[in-house]
Amino acid sequence: MAKSLTDTRFFDSFDGARIAWRELGEGRPVVLIHGFFSDAQTNWLKYGHAATIAARGFRVIMPDLRAHGDSARPHDPDAYPPDALARDGHALIAHLGLSDYDLGGYSLGARTTVRMLATGATPRRVVISGMGLDGITRADRRAGHFRNILTNLGKHERGSPEWMAEAFLKTTGGDPVALLGIIDTFVGTPDAMLDTIPQPVLVVCGRDDDDNGSAPALADALPHARYVEIPGNHMSAVTKPELGQAIADFLAG
Repeated sequence: MAKSLTDTRFFDSFDGARIAWRELGEGRPVVLIHGFFSDAQTNWLKYGHAATIAARGFRVIMPDLRAHGDSARPHDPDAYPPDALARDGHALIAHLGLSDYDLGGYSLGARTTVRMLATGATPRRVVISGMGLDGITRADRRAGHFRNILTNLGKHERGSPEWMAEAFLKTTGGDPVALLGIIDTFVGTPDAMLDTIPQPVLVVCGRDDDDNGSAPALADALPHARYVEIPGNHMSAVTKPELGQAIADFLAG
C-alpha cells in the first residue's frame, strides 16, 4: 500500500519565493506539476491520480506553482520573470537532491515540464498531459484569453468558457493579481528544440481537448513520444480515472 500523504512542505526557490509541495507514496520519484488556476490537490490528489501512480511503486512529488495553492503569491511584477516556473521546478529538484527521476505535468504544468527540459532537466521519462503542439511552441497564444478572464471577473457571460474558468478559479481560491503575473512567465519552445528531446514521452490528452492545439501533432513532433487519448475535454479530463491510469502504466512500463 502506498505511503500516506505527507504534510505540506516548503522551500525557498531561486529568488526566495516560498514554494509548497506534497508527496504520496514510496519508490522512484516522479515530479508532477499542475495546471493554471489549479493546484496539486485539485489536479493530482482530488481525483485519485496520485494514489493510482503511487500504488505502482512511485514517490509522487507535487509542487504548487508560484501564485497557486499554498505557494507564495507575490504581487510584485519582478517575481514573474520569463521561465520562472521552470526555474522553480529546477530549484525543487535541487532541493530534494533528485538525480534519477521522472517528470510531467498537466496543461501549464506540461508546458513547464517542456521548459525544464529545454533548460537542462534530465528526467528518465516525461509525461505531457492536457497539452497540444501550439501550447508548447506558441506560449502566448492564449495569454489574451487569460488576461480577459482575470481582469473582468464577475462580468463573463454565464456558460461561456471564460465564465467556467472563473468558476473554477473560485473553487481553488486563486489570487487574480498573482495569476496575472504568471502570464508574463510563459515562454514557447521551438519545434527544432522539441526534436532534440531524447527521453521517452507520454502525450496524454482528452478526446475533446483542443485548448492548446493538437496533442497528436505534439506527439509527432517529439522523437520518442506516444499519444494516448482519454475521455473528456480540457477541464473534464482531469476528473477521469483514465488520466492517472495512463500515466501510471507509462511510468511503470
